[in-house]
Amino acid sequence: MDGRAKRKQSDNKRLGSWGEGAARRYLEAQGAQVLESNVRTAYGEIDLVAKEDGTLLFCEVKTRRTQTFGYPEESVTPKKQEHMRNSALDYLQTHDLLDADWRIDVLSVERQPNQQVKVTWFKYALSG
Repeated sequence: MDGRAKRKQSDNKRLGSWGEGAARRYLEAQGAQVLESNVRTAYGEIDLVAKEDGTLLFCEVKTRRTQTFGYPEESVTPKKQEHMRNSALDYLQTHDLLDADWRIDVLSVERQPNQQVKVTWFKYALSG
């Protein structure tokens, strides 16, 4: 990997971390309780695990600076959706929570040109 590719990867990681922080603050402002972040499972990473009204939320956060490549939520591909479902089920199993109420949500974070942040919360983004 050349220097330019490493810088781009580092920039993307920094943007992703920033987006997760914005999503966390948004969820908390909406009354959800964020329990964990960047949870590793056998099937991938869960960006945020939260709780809202007794329901466990598995949240995928997608962040973009521009809409050049579409809206952030459009990058949740069928393959990513499969990883999200499997990761949620793995989490439930390893934490003995298979009887819990849960859902998978997507939070789309856009950094507007004027540096305003736009967060869109897609509840029930995927069905189990």
